[in-house]
Amino acid sequence: MKLKELALMLGGEAMGDPETEIRGAAGIHEVKGGEATFLADIKLLKECAGSKASCVIVRDFIPDMGKPQIIAKNPLHAFARLLEHFYIAPYKPTGISSVAFVSPKARIGNNVSILAFVSISDNAAVGDDTVLYPGVFVGEDTVIGEQCILYPNVTIREKVRIGNRVIIHPGSVIGSDGFGYVMEGGRHHKIPQVGGVIIGDDVEIGANVSIDRATTGNTFIGKGTKIDNLVQIAHNVRIGENSIIVSQVGIAGSTEIGSYVVLGGQVGVADHAKIDDGVMVGAQSGVFGHLEKGIHSGSPTIPHRDWLKSVSLFAKLPELHKRIKELEEKIKVLERRQS
Repeated sequence: MKLKELALMLGGEAMGDPETEIRGAAGIHEVKGGEATFLADIKLLKECAGSKASCVIVRDFIPDMGKPQIIAKNPLHAFARLLEHFYIAPYKPTGISSVAFVSPKARIGNNVSILAFVSISDNAAVGDDTVLYPGVFVGEDTVIGEQCILYPNVTIREKVRIGNRVIIHPGSVIGSDGFGYVMEGGRHHKIPQVGGVIIGDDVEIGANVSIDRATTGNTFIGKGTKIDNLVQIAHNVRIGENSIIVSQVGIAGSTEIGSYVVLGGQVGVADHAKIDDGVMVGAQSGVFGHLEKGIHSGSPTIPHRDWLKSVSLFAKLPELHKRIKELEEKIKVLERRQS
């Protein structure tokens, strides 16, 4: 594909020889001749200029680059589109495998791919152009939207609603029972978990994620939210739109999380917490109560700048303790002299 054609496809502007042939795309450290890369951080300019790239996608034209360039508003987004163009094959439905089980009471859309050993229960529905890879289980009364991809061994239990263009990676479980028990007579009695889960459009769920069904009502994941691997989301949690939940986050029951929230890796959120829209929480933080918009870190969380100061002081504690002990000894000497 020629440089001028790529620029047109990306809605950008070609700078350099418009006939330059581009056959692929890769990162700065892997790019080869005939391929395009991108520059999102000016700190990598030297590496980018020294790479074998035949084209670089940039936000602003760089005269000293010495390479053909495509000017794009968002170079990383443009690069993602290039990867999709060069490496993602168009979808071709394969139909229903002869060794899949599909209940005669299930509703199956057009142009689906239901591969080997998939099991689809009574009254479940699968939308048009959806792909279910081997070993996927779909429970009773569950609805899966259009153009979804469920990778191998995903379990979707009963009464789950999944929107359109949802991607769920291998081993994830949607609709497992919430962790609810009541103590009576010296033992734990299970509280029936009779609710469901609702997943909005364009959500992506990583590998080995657990999203529990609600005790009553629904656990809810808003459209456009992205969930990394190994995340636990408990019963009756509500997460807004376009939020980012990074790996190993644990969210306890009945928590409310707004839209455009970012939770860093290994964040723990206590039950019944409330996190406002636009909040960012640093990795390994502990969230309790109500977090208002801003950046927070630590356990329990405090404003990020205060946490940075606290960490700096924490590293100095041994030295400060030593100085305090020395001052105490000096005070004792002075007190003995005065007595």
